[in-house]
Amino acid sequence: MAVEFLVTEPDKGQRLDVYLASTTRLTRSQVNKLIKDGHVLLNGQVVGQGYKIRVGDMAIVETQQPEGCELTPEEITINVPYEDAHLIVVDKPAGLPMYPGAGHNGGTLMNAVRYRAASLAAIGGPLRPGVVHRIDKDTSGLVVVALDDASYYDLVEQFKRRTIKRRYLALIYGSMKTPEGQITLPIGRSKTDRKKMSTVSDRTKPAVTAWQTLRQFKGASLVEAVLSTGRTHQIRVHFSALGHPVLGDRTYGLKTHATRDKIAVARQMLHAASLGFIHPVTGQYLEFESKLPADMEYICSLLEAECYNSG
Repeated sequence: MAVEFLVTEPDKGQRLDVYLASTTRLTRSQVNKLIKDGHVLLNGQVVGQGYKIRVGDMAIVETQQPEGCELTPEEITINVPYEDAHLIVVDKPAGLPMYPGAGHNGGTLMNAVRYRAASLAAIGGPLRPGVVHRIDKDTSGLVVVALDDASYYDLVEQFKRRTIKRRYLALIYGSMKTPEGQITLPIGRSKTDRKKMSTVSDRTKPAVTAWQTLRQFKGASLVEAVLSTGRTHQIRVHFSALGHPVLGDRTYGLKTHATRDKIAVARQMLHAASLGFIHPVTGQYLEFESKLPADMEYICSLLEAECYNSG
């Protein structure tokens, strides 16, 4: 299947492989193989991956599915607040990976979507077709997956324009100094651990998280966080940088217990509670809400009881 891309002003000057990787959500290695094998034409010509794109350039990509790499359908129960022929919104439980990867060949949200949906988008990679955004395995909440290519590109563009509404709920260690605020620390790849992100990096990108405290406990807080950007691990990195990591975050906080009574926290207490976007086909604004999951509500109840008992 061939897909066309027209280079616009904001993207000029990028390497062709970098541009196509960010636009198609294929990996750099997948893009470079397509370019090397002659499956990418720029203005009708085969060019190298290092070509610096210009405004008006037309890239045609013939997507191929690697041999032996297939998303298999699996009958996994998932909560679906909305579904039509173009997209599906899933309320993902904590512990369910988004798509197959290292350490889990199946048992993922995309295996469940593959089982449920009549068809999937062709773009996005063979194991994550139509995935326009993701949340971590141990984060719960709302995600949208495109079921056709046109919807995929439209939703990707909405994310790029930052018009997608995303609201998260997080239980963090301690309490913030003010009732609400905004974190604007840029985020990039960690200098010491390439698997982690950091606010101290040689190459950072702007990151903005607006927050407000909803419930205050003794030694912890339930906060609402609204994203204006979508950096990897953004909420976890931002609150950790301020000394208030998400409870249960073993990567950025190591706060696996809450307060002096050592309340055990099994996973990172982060939940994608709200998701709003324009439907790619109908043009209707859709917004979905997901209530606080049972495990986070349980930790809140224990924290409240501790406040009562110590008061």
